Amino acid sequence: MSVPGKQTMFKNLGLVLSMLLLVVASCFMAVDPASAETYTVKMGSDKGMLVFEPSTLTVKPGDTVKWVNNKLSPHNAVFDSKAGPIATQLSHKKLMFTPGESYETTFPADTAAGVYPFYCEPHRGAGMGGKVIVQ
Repeated sequence: MSVPGKQTMFKNLGLVLSMLLLVVASCFMAVDPASAETYTVKMGSDKGMLVFEPSTLTVKPGDTVKWVNNKLSPHNAVFDSKAGPIATQLSHKKLMFTPGESYETTFPADTAAGVYPFYCEPHRGAGMGGKVIVQ
């Protein structure tokens, strides 16, 4: 013997649960995933000093550093070999001569946390260096 009230109740309960599931799923879809950042480092200060601005930068794996030739070229950014094999991957040995010229270095998603020192080859003796801290 079938009870119409129970069938209606189960249909309504199923409908309510389906709607709840839809609402919860849409909340997850609306949330933006964590996205990588891009940071800019000037090569040479606006006042003509042989420095990187900023000279210390904190990033996360997956982030990108945009190196921009600013003043007193030529410049490049070479990571110290003490950083390990990744130094070669992060380095840009090609010299940039034109103000505004730039290139980007992306820290791979598997980059180990630590301090990654870098320098400008032509101006290393003048103290033009810095560090990227990966957290």
